[in-house]
Formats: sequence, structure tokens, C-alpha cells
Amino acid sequence: MHSVKIDQFLKAGIVLLSAVLVFVLYSSIHERIVGVGDSAPDFTITADNGRTITTSNFGGRLLVLNFWATWCQPCVEEVPSLDRFAKDMAGSGVVVLGVSMDTNPKLYRDFLSRTHVSFMTARDPEAKISTDYGTFKYPESYIIDSKGKVVQKIIGATNWTDGSMVNAVKSFL
Repeated sequence: MHSVKIDQFLKAGIVLLSAVLVFVLYSSIHERIVGVGDSAPDFTITADNGRTITTSNFGGRLLVLNFWATWCQPCVEEVPSLDRFAKDMAGSGVVVLGVSMDTNPKLYRDFLSRTHVSFMTARDPEAKISTDYGTFKYPESYIIDSKGKVVQKIIGATNWTDGSMVNAVKSFL
């Protein structure tokens, strides 16, 4: 009788440990992918201008968060329209932050000095922020409203100066 109770206890322990193992494995391999309507994951990064940027310090403005890299040809092609967009929308309450996945700081700085990008940029070589957003294809952009909600997600290069894109962004203001 005593051995029956031990067997039942061991079986219950094995079931419990198995459930915990399944949960841990699922949690570790399940990637979170942020979409429209989700809260934007918090992040902190230091921009090239020395300013510390977080998801909460945009003072009620609309944030265009763009993940890119110098080795990504569609990203490079997108930069001029994103830069023009940032300049045109600056007075409208829109802030653009380009987060580069470049691991080589020299290639990154050389690119920025050649292109004279005017929007805020930062480098995240460990891809911590893009991983938190579930970004794996570049360029990828998130438009985040003043409440911290993702109101639009754009996968791939886009023409930021196209009238329909500008109107879509203005509709979120």
C-alpha cells in the first residue's frame, strides 16, 4: 500500500514536471510578432545625436519606427523617401526613428554621412529591439500612436512620399 502511494506521487510529479517542461519550451521558442492594435514593446536606445529614446518620450507625437540596415538594398532605396517624409511631417507631430541592425559601426556611419539623413537614427547591432517586435524582414516599419499602440505595420520598402502613404499617416494624428 505504501508503494502504491509512492507510485501515484511519482506519476503526479512526472506529469507536473512534463507540463512545466512543455511550457518552458513553448515560451522559449514562441516568437512574439507585434501587429496592428498591439501595444508597442518598450525600448530604450541612444540615438546618434546622444538623445535617449524610449517608446514613452515622444510627447504625444506619432512615432514612425523603421528597422533597416546598410546591407539591405530595399532599405537603402527606401531611405531618401523616408528622409523627405520626416522633413515634411516634422511640424505635424510625426517623429521618425530609424533603428539600424548594422553590426559594423564604420559602414553605418559612412552610409549616414553619405546620405545626410535628417531623421533620428540609432544602431541596435544585437537586434534586441527588432526581436522584441518580432521583426525579421527588413525594412519593417511600425507607426505607433501617442498611446503606445501600433496603428500600422509596413513590411518591406515603401515610398513614404506617396500621397496615399502621407494621408494614411496623417489620419493617425
